[in-house]
Amino acid sequence: MKPERYTRFKDISVSERVLNTVFLLTIGMGYLMALANMYYTHQGLDGKAGLTIEDVVISYHGKSDQTRLGTAINGIMKSNLRYSSDKDVIMQWIHNGADEAGYVDKVQPILDRDCIICHTPTINPSLPDLTHYETISEVAHEGGATLATLVRVSHIHIFGIAFILFFIGKIFLLCDMNADVKRVAVVIPFVAMVVDVISWFVTKTTPSFAYVVVYSGALMGLSMGLQILLSIYQMWFYPRKKSNY
Repeated sequence: MKPERYTRFKDISVSERVLNTVFLLTIGMGYLMALANMYYTHQGLDGKAGLTIEDVVISYHGKSDQTRLGTAINGIMKSNLRYSSDKDVIMQWIHNGADEAGYVDKVQPILDRDCIICHTPTINPSLPDLTHYETISEVAHEGGATLATLVRVSHIHIFGIAFILFFIGKIFLLCDMNADVKRVAVVIPFVAMVVDVISWFVTKTTPSFAYVVVYSGALMGLSMGLQILLSIYQMWFYPRKKSNY
């Protein structure tokens, strides 16, 4: 019985290799932009420059002596306010209980002017929604990300990333290497993504799980990056049949 033959990169046309390559490079660029967005979203929440474990803890679990909005206003968002006195207005409002009347009278004009350009769900669903009082109240009181926020962000994250990993994996399966290695390799980023999302919810109650958030996210990115690099290498630098298609 003749053994079954599988398609490899050496068997596909130049046109297919070009299409696969530009797709992988575009996805790689998009992932780098996502990392930059994640950095600027979470860094500075602890009042210090740079992204730290404490920033991750504050994002999901919160900070016992400060609200998420107060931490951001004192840190990363401080430079976005047009007037330095606006920080004192917002902090005083938080200190007084963050009531709706004070929000409408004093805080809403500041946030509408300086903050909602980024803190709008349609623009950036990963950032807190500062467009109306109900969602601002979630970050103006003690505690980290709310359950509703985590559910909203996680379902977008899972649906979007799963499609990307699927297409990267489909291309990676054309690599000429051990079949068992490929099977494990295509599963790892999916597992890492699921663990990452689950750890968001766990970190909300157990802050030490912030390390799992970091490590699982790094594993997903690393495994995805290796698939992209190996696929491009084998498409263009591995022995293959000539094709003019």
